[in-house]
Amino acid sequence: MSSCRRPEHMAPPEVFYNEEEAKKYTRNSRIIEIQTQMSERAVELLSLPEDQACYLLDVGCGSGLSGDFLSEEGHYWVGVDISKAMLDVAIEREVEGGLVLADMGEGVPFRPGTFDGCISISALQWLCNADKKCHSPPRRLYTFFSSLYASLTRGGRAVFQVYPENSEQLELITAQAMRAGFTGGMVVDYPNSTKAKKFFLCLFAGVMGVIPKGLGTETAERGMSSQANFTTQRSRFKNMKGKSVKKSRDWVLEKKERRRRQGRGVRADTKYTGRQRRPNF
Repeated sequence: MSSCRRPEHMAPPEVFYNEEEAKKYTRNSRIIEIQTQMSERAVELLSLPEDQACYLLDVGCGSGLSGDFLSEEGHYWVGVDISKAMLDVAIEREVEGGLVLADMGEGVPFRPGTFDGCISISALQWLCNADKKCHSPPRRLYTFFSSLYASLTRGGRAVFQVYPENSEQLELITAQAMRAGFTGGMVVDYPNSTKAKKFFLCLFAGVMGVIPKGLGTETAERGMSSQANFTTQRSRFKNMKGKSVKKSRDWVLEKKERRRRQGRGVRADTKYTGRQRRPNF
């Protein structure tokens, strides 16, 4: 998607989602269908206990479309959004969840251990932009993830469906989540499809969980991973004092692995594969 078409490049979220845009967004049948599908997938990735009502947080809840699905599944929820116009539409629609007007970049305002889980549909990438001079994307992401970590019960999960602009944004987001204490990774559904490809960041609070597999069996058949894992371990490049990290063996292998996760081609050669070339006599 071209950067000029991305909503987060047009205006801050509280400005972009004004009264007119909020109503148009909520009345669009295609948007409603997509929002419902992604909410269903996010809840599936949460792996909540069966036949048990949970208390969930919906970050960037908007007009409550994803909250409608949570209610249909029998869960209780609270939604947070920075757009007053969106929340006004949610009130008009008489959604069942609670609504809070807040900027997630300043942290979520809830007591520790409040929620069993968290979902977020198409909201997290907004924190990667500095809408004001005082905004620092890394700092705002860390503030958000730190407060979210505290608000979840131990073992709670958070699933974020995101539209990353590039691989650097993915790395920025996951790095700040890791720094805040989360473990987990990125699940990519249909990684070889331009239209159906979706990114879901799956996070675990206080435990090491098993990352679900991404949808799209053709990925596994071609030997490419549809998961990207990370832990709280520091980068292995940290102790390479006196050496150039770029173009090093680890740097090349890391770059190749990133390209594979992104579904991009990797040149097949023997350099840095661990195999020795046969000597020429």
